[in-house]
Amino acid sequence: MSDTILVTDHGGWTEITLNRPDRLNSFTEEMHLALRAAIEAARDGGARALLLTGAGRGFCAGQDLGDRDPRKMDGPPDLGHTVRTFYAPLVNLIRSLEFPVICAVNGVAAGAGANLALACDMVLAAESAKFIQSFSKVGLIPDTGGSWHLPRLLGEARAKGLAFTAEPLPAAKAADWGLIWKALPDDQLMQEARALAAKLAVGPTLGLGLSKMAIQASAVDTLGDHLELEADYMKRCGESADYAEGVASFLEKRAPEFKGK
Repeated sequence: MSDTILVTDHGGWTEITLNRPDRLNSFTEEMHLALRAAIEAARDGGARALLLTGAGRGFCAGQDLGDRDPRKMDGPPDLGHTVRTFYAPLVNLIRSLEFPVICAVNGVAAGAGANLALACDMVLAAESAKFIQSFSKVGLIPDTGGSWHLPRLLGEARAKGLAFTAEPLPAAKAADWGLIWKALPDDQLMQEARALAAKLAVGPTLGLGLSKMAIQASAVDTLGDHLELEADYMKRCGESADYAEGVASFLEKRAPEFKGK
């Protein structure tokens, strides 16, 4: 396995760390492929939650521009190919996982790194962390789903402001604005993120996964279509072992033992 990422199996949930700290964990093609392979292995291995974080003082500075420097190429790079081949599949993979994906932003999250975090289901950030839509500094648009997530999470005015100015958004303000779940003291980030991943991994992950899919579908569904989707998902949940266990444990006044089935 590539040393550009680190993988820790916690039994029921997986922790993945971006591991190019000398480059603020910026993406190369090698790291893209390694990250996707690790996520797919966690999914196929039965993980019920995933935690994504970064090594060193940053979470992810986006694309390593040294790999896309026009001065070192025969012609301009095809950045559309880069998005289609690497960033879009990564976002689609994370959004398709039928279990919770937590992101612990331990430092700067810039460009594609900021928007990779937003593709995750719950984002916790160190108070020292900043989110930067740095694309305008090099004449680009917010990719990795940024131009889709930002207006839905923040509204058009704030989305355009962040995209146009590339001003850093501190973690506390990101939490106040509703961009992320929580901002935490730096020394508490990983402890709380791991505790959350462990808690969710032993929860009713069938229902959590379907909740994720329903919330994501609401961005494009009509109300009528969405009510029908809710009915379909409730039918699946109601037929699950987790629902039977949840009701039994409630009536028997004991802690539930969910299996994610």
